Amino acid sequence: MNGQEPPIGSERDLFTAVYAGDEDAVVRLLRLGMSPEAVDEDGQTALYAAAVGDEPGIVRLLLSAGAAPDRLSTGSDLPLCGAACGGHAEVVRALLASGAAPDAMEAFGFTALTWALRCGHAAVAEALLTAGADPNRPGPTGEPPLVTAARRGSPACVRSLLAHGAGSRGEALAEARRWTWLDVASELRAGLGRAHGFGGEYVMRRWAEGVTVELVRDGNVVAGVDQGTGHAEIVAMLEGALGMG
Repeated sequence: MNGQEPPIGSERDLFTAVYAGDEDAVVRLLRLGMSPEAVDEDGQTALYAAAVGDEPGIVRLLLSAGAAPDRLSTGSDLPLCGAACGGHAEVVRALLASGAAPDAMEAFGFTALTWALRCGHAAVAEALLTAGADPNRPGPTGEPPLVTAARRGSPACVRSLLAHGAGSRGEALAEARRWTWLDVASELRAGLGRAHGFGGEYVMRRWAEGVTVELVRDGNVVAGVDQGTGHAEIVAMLEGALGMG
C-alpha cells in the first residue's frame, strides 16, 4: 500500500475484525459490500480464520452472507478441519448446519473426524458423527477411526464411535491394551525427541484425563504434545462391545 492506510472496507479491515472477534465490525463491513469470501495475502479465507479462532458468531455471519463452508483456505485447509482440530464444537455445528460435508477431505487426506479423534475432542467427534461422518473411514495412514481413538486414550471418543457403529474393534482393543502397559509421559517425551532432537528439558503436566509434555530449550517451548490416559477404561468398553466381559 506504499505506506498508505488501506481504504475503509478493505479485506484487511475484515480480517482485523475477525481476529478481534468484533461481530459488529464484521456486520458493518459486509453491509458495505465486503465479500464474505475475502482472502488475505496468504490466501487464507475469512471463514477459515474465524473457524480456527473459535468465533462461532462471525462464522455464522460469513456463512449467512454467502461464504462457502467447504472452500479450501490457502488451497489446502478446510474450515471444518481447522475448527475440529481446535476442539471448537460450536463452530463445527455451525458449519455443518450450513452444509459443510462432514467427510470432506483437506490436504494429506485429513478429515475433520480424523483431527477430532487425534486430538481427543469428543464433542466435535459426536457432532460430526451425528451429521453423517463415516465412523469407519480410514485416516491418512489407513488407520481405522476406532484405533485412532483408542490410541489417543479418549473413552468419550471411543464411546461415540461405538454408538455410531464403528468397526475394527479387535484391532482397537489390542491398541488400547498395548497402551495400558506403557508410561504415557515417557512415550510422549520419546516422540518429541525423535521429532525435534533430544537436547533440552521436558516439562510434564497432568490433567484430569491425560498428560501434556513440552520440550523446552533456552527457556522457550519448542514443541508440545498431549494424550489421554483412559486406555484401561477403553479396554473394558471394547471388551464389553466384543462380548468378552
